[in-house]
Amino acid sequence: MNQPHPFQPHLEHAFTISIELAGLQWVKPSSRGEMRAAIYAASGTIEGPRLNGTVIPMSGGDFPLVRPNGVIDFDARYLLKADDGAVIYLQNCGYRWAKTPEVAERMSRNEAVDHTEYYMRCTPRFDAPAGPHEWMSQHVFVGVAEKVPHANRIHYFTVL
Repeated sequence: MNQPHPFQPHLEHAFTISIELAGLQWVKPSSRGEMRAAIYAASGTIEGPRLNGTVIPMSGGDFPLVRPNGVIDFDARYLLKADDGAVIYLQNCGYRWAKTPEVAERMSRNEAVDHTEYYMRCTPRFDAPAGPHEWMSQHVFVGVAEKVPHANRIHYFTVL
């Protein structure tokens, strides 16, 4: 019988951010020999059991590095606004890669792709003000993301 490790973490869904992206720019090839992009957080919504609100429009974006093997190493930073008016800083790092070259090509054309056809995971950090959202600055999170045309939908889970 296979028992879980006694220190295996448990995950609890905290919220989902649906973010619209705009203004894609490229540095290719960058001085590192890879491609660097910039895409801005145009708008978005936050919905979930622990947080609801919006993405503050054009408060930041994602600056991914596209490796020669197709892995996208992303680094996104932008601001969230909770329904109570609190402003929260988000830094989100992670990886995205397609499971086949055909899927990668469809994604590069911004076509819809089933979430089982690629890997997109992230490790966010939040800087929240003292008060009701302070818990966000005191926990580790993992995100499982969906790439949809011109947008991302990221489901965030608190590691307990």
